[in-house]
Amino acid sequence: MRLFTLISYIFSVTALSGAALADGGVAKPNLVLKEIVEGLPGDSTSEVRVLTASFKPGDKTVTHTHDYPVTVYIVEGAFTLELKGQPPKTIKAGEAMVEPPNTEMTGYNLSATEETKVVIFYVSTPDGPFLKPLK
Repeated sequence: MRLFTLISYIFSVTALSGAALADGGVAKPNLVLKEIVEGLPGDSTSEVRVLTASFKPGDKTVTHTHDYPVTVYIVEGAFTLELKGQPPKTIKAGEAMVEPPNTEMTGYNLSATEETKVVIFYVSTPDGPFLKPLK
């Protein structure tokens, strides 16, 4: 819990600082996603990773799983995620989703013309793998 409080604080301060400096006013954070998750690392030390990815039109991820929940924020375009046994879910720029742990999945940019850009937030055991390819 302390880790998430720290992460929230860091992102809030960063967002508020940049926005406040840009217009000289007081910025207020905009909640994009709030979700209760299970399966986070229980160790006393965890590693926080923030990654970016770009998907050209038609690109996809490998079929994979994650050991821990992964939060994906869409910066540009749209991202479609297929979780095994569930209908595909598409999220668009400005939206976020949590990918559940230990679930087979493949992500896609289904657009024929637009690139998709995402920011990925991942908390894991130190030096643990980000994903486990299945195929």
